[in-house]
Amino acid sequence: MTHPENGEIERYTDHYFNRSKQVVGKFGDCQVTYAIFMRRPVVFAPRLALEWLEETCRARNATVELDLRYREGKWVGAGEPMMYITGSFFHLVDLETIFLQKLGPACVAAYNAWTMCADMPKSAFLAMDARHCAGQEMAEMMAYAASVGSARAKRKVGAIGFIGNATHATAHYFGREYGLGTMPHALIGYAGSTLRAAEMFHETFPNEGMTVLVDYFAREISDSLEVCRRFPELAAQGNLSLRLDTTGGRYLEGLDPASSYAVLERFSPESIRGYRSEEELRYLVGTGVSAAAIFHLRAELDRNGFDKVKIVASSGFGPAKCRIMAEAKAPIDVVGSGSFLPSNWSETYATADIVEYDGEKRVKIGREFLHRNRPADATRPL
Repeated sequence: MTHPENGEIERYTDHYFNRSKQVVGKFGDCQVTYAIFMRRPVVFAPRLALEWLEETCRARNATVELDLRYREGKWVGAGEPMMYITGSFFHLVDLETIFLQKLGPACVAAYNAWTMCADMPKSAFLAMDARHCAGQEMAEMMAYAASVGSARAKRKVGAIGFIGNATHATAHYFGREYGLGTMPHALIGYAGSTLRAAEMFHETFPNEGMTVLVDYFAREISDSLEVCRRFPELAAQGNLSLRLDTTGGRYLEGLDPASSYAVLERFSPESIRGYRSEEELRYLVGTGVSAAAIFHLRAELDRNGFDKVKIVASSGFGPAKCRIMAEAKAPIDVVGSGSFLPSNWSETYATADIVEYDGEKRVKIGREFLHRNRPADATRPL
C-alpha cells in the first residue's frame, strides 16, 4: 500500500503518524472515527481545512464521511466536538498534523474578528493582517477567518463588519476583486509633508477617494485640517478619510494626560468612571490612538466644518481595545486592524482523537466526552 503522491505530507506530518501508517499497512486497515475539538470557545471556520482534506482524499481515491456538528460561523464551546471524520485509518492517520494546522488558528481568528465587529457594529473594519502573517498560507487562513467572524457579526447584531482587506490575493473573501488602501507612512516620508503626499496621491488617482495618514510629523490636528482645506470637495462628499496611527510613545497633538481626561469628561464621562484596569485606562486616555484622541480629532474636524470627513483608527485594535472603544462610543468610522490574529498561539491548538474503531466506541481514558451523543447538524461524504 504505497501512495507516491504523499511525499509532501510525509515530510510535514508528525513522524509517529508515518510509522503508524506503515504498521496499519502491514497488519490491516480498519474504519475509524476522529473527533475534532479545541480547548477554548471559537467560531467554526473549517473551510480551508476541509477543502485540503477533500483534495487529499480524492488523490488517494479514499472515501471519507464528515459529521459536522456545527455550520461555518457558529460558536463552539471549549471541549465540544466540532466534527467527526470517518474513514480508512490507513488513509487518515498521516493527515492529522496538517489538517489541525489549517483548522485551529482560523477558528480563533474568526472568534476574535466576530467579537471585534460585534462590539463595534457601526464601524467598518479593514483587515490589515497580511504583514503580520508567517507566509502566504497563514495570510490566506487569516483573511478567510476574518470573513467568517465578520459574517457572524453581521447576522447576529447587524454589524457592518469587514468591508475588505489589504491584499488582492485574499480580497475575494470580502466580495472584492482587489485589496483596499491608499498610503503607508513611507509615502509621507517620501513626499516630505502630509499635504504633499495627499496631493501626489490625488494626482496619481484623481477619481478615487483618499485616506491620509496624519501622524507622521506628530501634527495630527494641524495636518488633518490642512489636508481638508486643500481638498474641500472630497471632504464635503465624504470621500476623504484621515487615519490615526499615533505611536504609543506620545500623545496626539494637543493632548496630554490632563487634557485627555477633560476630553473624555466632555464626550464620554461614563467610560472614564467605569474602567477596570490600567490597560483599559490607557485605551481611554493614554498615549497613542486613545478614545480621547479620536474624540479630539472629531471635535476639531466638526468645529472647522469638516463633519463629513471620516476617521480611520489603527494601532493595536484587538478584541480588548475594540470593546473599550465601543463602551466609550468613540466616533470611529473605520478600524484598520490585523489584531484579530491569535495573540496566544497555544490557544489555537486543535486536537483530534479517534473515538471509534470499526464502529466500536473506544477512546483513551479521560476523553469519553468526545463520543457522539446527538444527531449531526450536517453529515456528508467527501
